[in-house]
Amino acid sequence: METAKDIKDFLMTRRAKITPDQVGLPTSGRRRVPGLRREEVAFLAGVSAEYYVQIERGQIAGVSDEVLHAIATALQLDDVETTHLFDLARAATKAGKKASRARSPRQQVTQSLQALIDSMVGAPTIVQNGRLDIVAANPLGRALYGAVYEHQPEPPNLARFIFLDERADEIFPNWEKAADDAVALLRVEATRSPYSKAVAALVGELATRSTEFGTRWAAHDVRAHRSGTKQFHHSAVGDMTLRFEALDVASAPGLTVIGYTAEPASPSHEALMLLSSWAATERDALSVHATESTHPHAPKQPRG
Repeated sequence: METAKDIKDFLMTRRAKITPDQVGLPTSGRRRVPGLRREEVAFLAGVSAEYYVQIERGQIAGVSDEVLHAIATALQLDDVETTHLFDLARAATKAGKKASRARSPRQQVTQSLQALIDSMVGAPTIVQNGRLDIVAANPLGRALYGAVYEHQPEPPNLARFIFLDERADEIFPNWEKAADDAVALLRVEATRSPYSKAVAALVGELATRSTEFGTRWAAHDVRAHRSGTKQFHHSAVGDMTLRFEALDVASAPGLTVIGYTAEPASPSHEALMLLSSWAATERDALSVHATESTHPHAPKQPRG
């Protein structure tokens, strides 16, 4: 990751979104740039224009937290964007580089975590890492994301499916939002782990193969993925609008448990119940097939 360029592009795209009217500055005369000028951001942050220009050029090592907070306030950054700015600053320092390199790339789901999500029989649940790999799922979660598991080695990657699989806009009817969310989450992870070869390889692959990804990546948008609704289409049960909650795994930093529920007595709730029955039938069929393959002469179960 080119930290200095990412700092520059992030700050430029943020100030381009803020108009002088929003921060109480005069708007007289011709303006050659969208949003705020550098000197206006410097004025609002209480620093010299020369100092802010250095910061926007990526020369951010040694900048105090107070100045970063002042810039975040001037640009009206939300909590996620502010954290992202601090992560960029941390990545630019020697200490940040050492911490990133020391972080273990392996993120494994423990037996107790797998048992926990398996016990959530009525709620599709997956475990996702910052790279958007689905590293674990309960049976209903695997059924919900069945199309994502197809044609990908495990663990399947959501971003790769969204941007490179021709079925993505069918599985995710609100594809634009799914695509925006995926890129914004990957941008956060790329800054949090700037020396991750796995993240860099994925971003490079998607940027090379998908113009839709490249356009979104250049926007430098970041966001959290904590709660909300998501639309799905499943070939067996049709359309569903599901609520989700995302919970960080304290024992495995970087992993997130995402569970889905449906509004009671809604069409989506009925579809989710049908999905549960369908998934159980599929598991039973696979179990019988596995038994017959292992023991070809075992007596078959009678029909009826």
